[in-house]
Amino acid sequence: MVPMSEKPAPKPGRLLASIKQPSDLKDLTSADLEVLAGEIREYLVQSVSRTGGHLGPNLGVVELTLAIHRVFDSPRDTIIFDTGHQAYVHKLLTGRTDFSKLRQEGGLSGYPSRTESPHDVVENSHASTALSWAEGVLREYQRTGREDHVVAVIGDGALTGGLAWEAINNIGDHADGNLVIIVNDNGRSYAPTIGGLAHHLDALRVSEGYEKALAWGKKKLLSHGRPGEVAFDALHGVKEGMRDAISAGVMFADLGIKYIGPFDGHDEVAVEFALTRAKAAKQPILVHVITNKGRGYVPAEEDVADRFHAVGKIHPETGLPIAPSRFGWTAVFADEIVKIARQNPKIVAITAAMMAPVGLLPMQEEFPDRVIDVGIAEQHAVTSAAGMAFAGAHPVFAVYSTFLNRAFDQVLMDVALHKAGVTFVLDRAGITGDDGASHNGMWDIAMLSIVPGLHLNAPRDEETLRLALREAVAIEDAPTVIRYPKGALPQPIPATSRHPWADVLREADQPDVAILATGAFVKNGLEVAQMLADEGVSVSVLDPRWLLPVNPDLVENIAEAKLVVTLEDGLQEGGFGSAVREALAQAGRYTPVMARGVPKQFLSHAKRNQIIEDVHLDAKHSASEILQELNKLS
Repeated sequence: MVPMSEKPAPKPGRLLASIKQPSDLKDLTSADLEVLAGEIREYLVQSVSRTGGHLGPNLGVVELTLAIHRVFDSPRDTIIFDTGHQAYVHKLLTGRTDFSKLRQEGGLSGYPSRTESPHDVVENSHASTALSWAEGVLREYQRTGREDHVVAVIGDGALTGGLAWEAINNIGDHADGNLVIIVNDNGRSYAPTIGGLAHHLDALRVSEGYEKALAWGKKKLLSHGRPGEVAFDALHGVKEGMRDAISAGVMFADLGIKYIGPFDGHDEVAVEFALTRAKAAKQPILVHVITNKGRGYVPAEEDVADRFHAVGKIHPETGLPIAPSRFGWTAVFADEIVKIARQNPKIVAITAAMMAPVGLLPMQEEFPDRVIDVGIAEQHAVTSAAGMAFAGAHPVFAVYSTFLNRAFDQVLMDVALHKAGVTFVLDRAGITGDDGASHNGMWDIAMLSIVPGLHLNAPRDEETLRLALREAVAIEDAPTVIRYPKGALPQPIPATSRHPWADVLREADQPDVAILATGAFVKNGLEVAQMLADEGVSVSVLDPRWLLPVNPDLVENIAEAKLVVTLEDGLQEGGFGSAVREALAQAGRYTPVMARGVPKQFLSHAKRNQIIEDVHLDAKHSASEILQELNKLS
């Protein structure tokens, strides 16, 4: 078999190759559109299988995206995609058909990107934001007399986020606004959508079955005489109330938004007709479209976990991964939290619609009543955790580092202020690379460093991750945080000696340089130390593990060095290095501190190692710049 890297890059089909801009779709026949949809799916499978990316969501919105671009006139009409997971088809229809370097340096972003096209608007890829964006755009269009349309495409999973409903609360103010909300309802975020909204949408999908079930109940109850009649009367009253409650037309009309649907999202003609009606409505209108994630690709359709929501490189024929999963850190957490839960009945776990990606699926399978999926609602997750802690549990909220940003106020005011014993496990911390600026988990150390009483740990390998988790859940009067990166685990990095204030990884008497290497940068720190030693510099390397608060004993053990260097997979400004500098000053020790971390800028998508080199955090650049600093101090 020819390795995929040696195969020629896939080429778009005849019709797809002819689409350079959305207006090129206008003259296509229904038969042409059906052929084009097939070409798009084939191209997506062949292309994304080579690079990895969000395959399932895009396979599900092919006909929907075709209809959007045939009815509306982008970029004059503003089209906003929530999260952007489903924007690959949009890219293809707006002239971006070179997917050979998707999510790679110099290639297309995995999300909408303003630098790529005027057709792209929101590129932050954090869920539940599209309706707020759309409301803001519409408000200014109305204020300035602009009559173009605003189109917001949001999934049923993203509608579980509170921000979406805050926007809906205001959208009703725009009685004559040209706003079309398209709910792409596939019953899923990553996994199946949960919560009351999901049940509401379920009711709309299966209303015929619902009526049959009630008819069956009527027949059975009325056959049991007077008691059955009483029960039926009660049920009938409940039914009438439920009919009003689940009627989307009533619910959204009360909010000032017209509802139409649901429509088959894979019937392009039906969707196009619905959107044409919506465009003519001259008021906020919600179009409910039902789609199937992974549509048209059997391996995705048969994947129960997430319908190939996001994949690495795969064999396009089978959908099997070309390389084994590299989520080593997550796998260790998944194993250890189950062991801890077996021993400690107070442990409960929380996820925000990412059960499998953050490693909670094994615990959910063993302890289904102790793992809670709140939907895409990180703020609610954190405050709910505070409530659980008050009631006697020890909640563990596993979440991508970048998504905890959304719940900072809740960490500060609901957890920390109330001295709640809640553990936050931050997956994908630090530089993540391929997914671009919004997914780098580089903000958490600096952000959390100002939270009173918070303890933050950055394990360096499997052993220290397992140890950190057990230490964290033993703290009952303050929030604890454990952060680790995306990717494979490093080889074990043993300590020469272990102290409450740090693990000593390289010892030196009266060192010229004391390196405080943290988390994923411990291996880097040891490489830097060896390079400095080769230049005649005496170096010690310490891993504090618990970065926050800075341990006073650590301060005393580094204060005599000529230079303290901190290495962290987070922001350079306001991060661990800044905390060490402040701790030294408060102790009356003014040892120079060279903080080395990620610069305060948004990072373009590229491989992690490439970004590390670009921002001079690799061992070679670090050693060189440390030597320069030492020379200044001489």
